[in-house]
Amino acid sequence: MKRKECIAMLLAGGEGKRLAPLTSKLAKPAVPFGGHYRIIDFPLSNCVNSGIDTVGVLTQYESSSLHNHIGEGEPWKFSQNDDNGIALLSSQDLGSEYLGTADAIYKNLEYIDRQDPEHVLVLSGDHIYHMNYREMLDAHIEQGAAATISVMEVPWEQASRFGVMSVDGDLKITEFAEKPEKPESNLASMGIYLFRWDYLKRHLLEDAADPKSTHDFGKDVIPKMLSEDNPLLAFRFKGYWRDVGTVESLWEAHMDVLDQTDLVLENEQWPMFTRPWRTKITAHPSRPLEAGDSFIHDSCYFEGKAKRSVIFCGAEIGKQSLVKDSVVMPNVKIGKGVHIEHAIIGEGAVIKDGAIVKGSLGNVIVVGPHETVSPKPMVRTQPSRLLQEVYEKGRLRANVSSS
Repeated sequence: MKRKECIAMLLAGGEGKRLAPLTSKLAKPAVPFGGHYRIIDFPLSNCVNSGIDTVGVLTQYESSSLHNHIGEGEPWKFSQNDDNGIALLSSQDLGSEYLGTADAIYKNLEYIDRQDPEHVLVLSGDHIYHMNYREMLDAHIEQGAAATISVMEVPWEQASRFGVMSVDGDLKITEFAEKPEKPESNLASMGIYLFRWDYLKRHLLEDAADPKSTHDFGKDVIPKMLSEDNPLLAFRFKGYWRDVGTVESLWEAHMDVLDQTDLVLENEQWPMFTRPWRTKITAHPSRPLEAGDSFIHDSCYFEGKAKRSVIFCGAEIGKQSLVKDSVVMPNVKIGKGVHIEHAIIGEGAVIKDGAIVKGSLGNVIVVGPHETVSPKPMVRTQPSRLLQEVYEKGRLRANVSSS
């Protein structure tokens, strides 16, 4: 049997604490995005559009939310046979928790060996971007690289949040530092790695045997690779890319969708694929509404006003209600005379008549999935950063109305 040129391994086990309470019952890559998608739809659609027909999805936290969404991969046109398709690789099925990004790949060596690939593409399941992985693969093969890391320039003030690297004139990586306090470069890793399989396998085996390792690509495996003679290549990406690991960044990415400049979701040349949400509402293309600079899904019932907002499928919004600078996720019910501003309303939440949920720029307010907001008592909904602290301490409570 002919060897596969390249397969993808998609890391999708993240808990997403900084997205709490949106991730209280969802894996981070399963969080809704852009009106009718989920975050994981981006790397999956990229794989399809790049001609990669074999993908292993590694799940851990709230894995059922992803398993139900992906199923057998039919929305992404993955064929189902012994040679290719999509595989859900849960740590629960292995009986052993994934201890880090490298450990997750290591614990699925047998799966990768069965596919017999020449190259393995390692992806993160929680980033928003459109990318042709074929271009990266071509550069990787042409340069004879043992490993290639996709990189992009970020503002200097943000560089300490990423793994950053220095490169020479041929884009060969000369230095790499994982989230340095004082970065010497603003060329940041996007968490997209391409390896020659024999090279990666050897390093994974060595890393697994190292008791001092944290079993992480950025902290352990990549620095070890750099200490050797094999060339590591940087692949410059110049398109839109965003890590939506916080409530603020998720909100900002939705505002980017509305700008329709750098991030365009509906693109015939680079289509997005997803499994449709279950809703009780069919399309209402002729519904009366006032919506300036907003995205409102056809499959929702909308009688209010929207300004610069994203309204997902299945939402119901009553008369005299205003949704401004906000994100309303699937199957939300918003009553009459409601005011929502600078907020994210989680899936299935209920906002009762007359309630006010109002944040501000830089302080987005979150209503958790399936929570209820009433106009009384007049208690302000907790800002996203406070919700994160409460979530991490195990004291998350239902959101209530805001004044």
